[in-house]
Amino acid sequence: MEFSLLSDEPVSAPEVDRLGTGRAARQLAALVHNSRGAAPFTLAVDAGWGMGKSSLMCLVRAELERREDVETVWFNAWSATGADALEGLIKTVLMKFDERLLRRTLHRLSEHGPLIRAALATLTVVASPFGLAGLVDRLWRELSVDPRARATMRDELHALATTWAEATAHRPGRLLVVFIDDLDRCAEDTVLAVCEAVKAYLDVPGLAFVIGCDRSALGPSGLLRDLSPAGSAFMEKIFQTSYRLPVPSEEDIRAYVRHCAERSGVRELLDDALVHLIADRSARNPRRIKRLINGFGLECSLNPVWAGFESEAVIRTLLLQYLYPEFYRILVASDALSSNAGQEFLEYYTARRVLSRWIAAESEVWRTTVAAVSGHRLDPPDRERPDDWDAVLGRLEEQLPTIYPSLARDRGFVGLVEEWLRVPQVDQLLAQLQRGGAAPVVTIGPDGEQPPAGGRRLEGGPRDEDRSDDRYQGIRMLWVDDHPANNLSYVRELEQFGAQVLLAEDSQNAERMFTRTRIDLLLSDFARGVDGDAGLDALARWRERGIFTGPAVFFTGRVTPARERRCRELGARIATNGAKLRHYIYSACVDIRQGPS
Repeated sequence: MEFSLLSDEPVSAPEVDRLGTGRAARQLAALVHNSRGAAPFTLAVDAGWGMGKSSLMCLVRAELERREDVETVWFNAWSATGADALEGLIKTVLMKFDERLLRRTLHRLSEHGPLIRAALATLTVVASPFGLAGLVDRLWRELSVDPRARATMRDELHALATTWAEATAHRPGRLLVVFIDDLDRCAEDTVLAVCEAVKAYLDVPGLAFVIGCDRSALGPSGLLRDLSPAGSAFMEKIFQTSYRLPVPSEEDIRAYVRHCAERSGVRELLDDALVHLIADRSARNPRRIKRLINGFGLECSLNPVWAGFESEAVIRTLLLQYLYPEFYRILVASDALSSNAGQEFLEYYTARRVLSRWIAAESEVWRTTVAAVSGHRLDPPDRERPDDWDAVLGRLEEQLPTIYPSLARDRGFVGLVEEWLRVPQVDQLLAQLQRGGAAPVVTIGPDGEQPPAGGRRLEGGPRDEDRSDDRYQGIRMLWVDDHPANNLSYVRELEQFGAQVLLAEDSQNAERMFTRTRIDLLLSDFARGVDGDAGLDALARWRERGIFTGPAVFFTGRVTPARERRCRELGARIATNGAKLRHYIYSACVDIRQGPS
């Protein structure tokens, strides 16, 4: 299979528009152009991360640039910081004005300054060796030299813009459209600086602003949540109107998935069911889809782990990994309760349908139902007493991962697991995953960030800036797990931050350590061998006998209602990933330092 990466650049021309964005772009461009008599004004292109704001703005710009009476300029707010954003945006606008207008303005400003400054300005005006950029820099210095000069900045910009935009006998009034992108991804001070430039200095004739942002991220509960009421009111005044980018239709987004798969070289691996699944589970987000398909291609073509398996098996495994990360963690974790979570889930799915009376209890599905219930050491249902089936299902779900009921309502997931279990070599593939040979669990989140490939690491673990934090220093932790090698990377990181971590492979060795030394924090798994509750039973004994009364954290990929209930009773927490593990460990260390309340 030959694979090529998909570019993450926004669409810049109508001919490469695959989501019908061009229709909206043409209408918005016409709206902006027809409204030039109302300038200045600001239009927000409102959408979440990856939904196509930049592409729409690029297409609007392309439409506007076909008109003789419109000039455009692009300013990426993310490239600026703080006060530099104000200067950068104003200079970007000044660069679009005629050079003769800038020279005239600079000369007028300098005439009112000190003699030596006027002389220097005259040389700049008459023969600037730096061209337009030099004039803009000099004009900015004149306008921003002190608070008094800044007070006149808006008046000068107003005069400049009015002269530039004014109609003549040969040309109607001109419009300068300033596109500002990625405002919602900036720091608060940058956002405020850009908004100050737009409202306080550039709110002048002939200018229109098209700002790409997620309005919810700039709201009272988002990035600017610490603003005063006056500051919030100021932000509301920035945008005269907003265009909320609609979510692509089902038909368009599925066609987009097929197009991306075709361009990347993985189209033959995606049947219609998988195309629909990717479209739906990616929330119809174009950027998320591209990054997902790029991940497929890179894994299939570069990761030696998959060398012995068919691409069909790999693509379905990666779909489980990317789209259902919680289930994937259960699948690769494997404990005494289930060595194959895929098979366990399908047995539960059948039992749920039978015990809920959604399908007839025929012989084959009844045998599956009995096996699903009995496999968790529960009394099997009585076929002749359907009134008890609801109770049986409730007891079964107490022993299964908490996410199974919701996954059973996801037809795309059920179909994916069924297909995954039918692929050749599925047993060998599962064994490979459970040995830790495959890539770690990743998700394609709102920022498109993925953990680096390779071995396990403490996701969200102690950060470099925490190295001077003494909360870990001298804390003695006991980690009980019959497979200690799974946790060595975590142990090393904790030790780097000053904690002392002792290891025990079973409850007996752990109990001996409790009697020999002080233990501040217990870390443990649930299952030991064939006993799925060994860790919980051991902690219950230690609590009852007073051997250990401190904080405890269980680290597992498999959370069931029964385990959650027992952890609450024992005052323990459950971490299902590295980020939660780090959070609970850090919180426990803080509590230990503070001592009894």
